[in-house]
This record gives sequence, structure tokens and C-alpha cells, in this order.
Amino acid sequence: MGYYINVEPKVKVYCEDLNPQGRKTIVFLHGWPGSHELFEYQFNHLPKLGYRCIGPDQRGFGLSDKPFDGYDYNRLSDDVRCVMETLGLHDVTLVGHSTGGAIAVRYMARHREYGVSKLVLCSAAAPSLIKRPYFPYGQTREAVVNIIRGTYQDRPNMLRDFGDIFFYQQVSQPLKDWLFRLGLMAASWATAKIANTWLDEEGLFYDLGTIRVPTLIIHGIHDEVCYFPLGEAQNRLIKNSRLIPFKNSGHASFYEERSKFNMELRRFIENLS
Repeated sequence: MGYYINVEPKVKVYCEDLNPQGRKTIVFLHGWPGSHELFEYQFNHLPKLGYRCIGPDQRGFGLSDKPFDGYDYNRLSDDVRCVMETLGLHDVTLVGHSTGGAIAVRYMARHREYGVSKLVLCSAAAPSLIKRPYFPYGQTREAVVNIIRGTYQDRPNMLRDFGDIFFYQQVSQPLKDWLFRLGLMAASWATAKIANTWLDEEGLFYDLGTIRVPTLIIHGIHDEVCYFPLGEAQNRLIKNSRLIPFKNSGHASFYEERSKFNMELRRFIENLS
């Protein structure tokens, strides 16, 4: 079941909502430049186990409205708050992948963990996707500038290049084409402005230290987008956290090791680990 939620005057975000009667709720925040469809292999499985699975498309992406502005982490986390309040959600597990993980971190700090009892960060782009003088573990600034330039000059080619580093395991060409299609669904201006946010945003270092709920960190050791040391940094900065390295994954552990991902997510939610 899908519907639209107003997050601002004249701006609506699309939400996929599976098994609304589920006994526990999981909210999935997708990464750049995809949509809720990235979590297809979780949505196929987890509702069968009794979970309600909600996947908003961030503004500018998927089926959501695509305004020209509003792509900093503050506004994007405010959109999540609108979803939580409109649907009356509480005691949820919030799952964030890549940039969705960064948005989840900002949400937890800015909105004081509203409605969230557990947090899962999957290959999250936090505390910084790029290298900084005090954080030498991310992408180079030049690499991100090239993504922005490629978005404005030849976005399909940029997306193809991104798809080449998304997976560690060999995947089929049709699967790569599917990922490419998800990227094309986004607005070009949203794609570029999110990448600009990676360059300018430094507040996630502080935000991570404010998180108090139990937190599971899943990170592929072969991740070529958000390098594995980012997961280690999250583990150091979040007091009540546990890091599980995924040894056969790149940036897409929710697909590349989907059975293990789903199992670890369930164990975490049910306090089995």
C-alpha cells in the first residue's frame, strides 16, 4: 500500500507501507540516488514475519515530489518527522542506508529520537562521506565534485559509474540496469544537491554522540562508497552500538548478503543477539 504525505506546503513524499497491522514497525531510509525500492529484498521477507515495513522516498527521489530546494540533512530529517507524526509511529526501528543513514543520524539528534526505540545504520554516510583534515577515511573532495559535475553534464554516465562500485559481488547486468533505473527516477537537481550536502555537512560528528538508543551498525568491508572505517567511527561515537562487518559485501549488504542482513536485523529487533 502506498500513499503521499505532506511535508511542506506543496511538497509531498511517497511512502510504501507494507503490512500495516504488523506487530513491530521498521522505517527504511534509502540511500542516494535510489528510492524505497532498494529494500525490495527486505520488503519481500520481513512482512511475512509479522513486521510492518515503511519506506519513504526522500523528496527529489523515487515517486516523491521533486522541489528545487530542501536537500540539506535538516530539511530531510524534518520530512522524516512529518512521516512519523502523520502515521502516528512510535517504538519503531529506524534503518538508514548510505545517505539515508546520515539523515537518520541527523533525525535522531535534531528530533531527539522521536518515535524511535532502535537504530540501524547500514553503510551510512556518517560522520563524513569525504576526507577532512581531522577525518582521513572518506572519499576525496575531488571525487564528489566529479559526481556533481557528472550529474550536470552526463547524468546517465555518472550513474553507470556509480553502479560499478555499488556491489562487491558479481551481479547480473539486469540488476545493474535496475539500479540505474532507480537513479534516473531522481531529479538531477536533487541528485546534485545531495552530493553538495556531503561536502558541506560536518555536524554529524556531534550528532552521533547524542544517540542513546541501541544501535546496530552493518557495514560491508569492501564498501567503495562509504568506506568501512566510517562504520568503525560510528561504533566509537555511539555509546550503545554494535558493529557487524559484512565480509562479502560492498555498499549493498542488504542485497549481497540479504539473508544475513535480514537475520541480523530481526535478531536486533527481537533482542536475540
